[in-house]
Amino acid sequence: MQLSILKFPDPKLKEISDTVKEFDSSLHKLLDAMAVSMYAANGVGLAAIQVGQPLRMFVIDISWSEESGEKKLYEFINPKLHDGEGKIVFEEGCLSVPGVTEEVTRKKHIVVDFQDRHGKPHSLVAEELLAVAIQHENDHLDGILFVDRLSPLKRRFVRRKLEKAITL
Repeated sequence: MQLSILKFPDPKLKEISDTVKEFDSSLHKLLDAMAVSMYAANGVGLAAIQVGQPLRMFVIDISWSEESGEKKLYEFINPKLHDGEGKIVFEEGCLSVPGVTEEVTRKKHIVVDFQDRHGKPHSLVAEELLAVAIQHENDHLDGILFVDRLSPLKRRFVRRKLEKAITL
């Protein structure tokens, strides 16, 4: 089932997500629907809050493309990021902020502790694009959009562009 993705300036995107406590079939269905929605929108990641569910979880697939059809889906539930180091500048976009990409500076290497869909704990060392995607999606869980990471000047420019697009 494909879900509707919230778009800027929906106020729900600024909400802080709640810890996932129930690892049941409804959670599995939501994760499956999030993956379907992310792939359908040609996205790299999708947080639950982006589909109106304020839960601390997201899905990511940095390898998928329509041409290859190959998938490597990661599901992160209740993620905790730590041990970040280095810097990487990456041109980011967001399914909730369509038509806008900007360079954002993130940690190049991170460690993320998380649970899988069954509640089992895991730890993953991520670098480069996977680290960027995890940090981007994790920001959503705290009500932060990638445009909030831009300089004040760039942020004003992007907000004006988005507001103009909404009124058209």
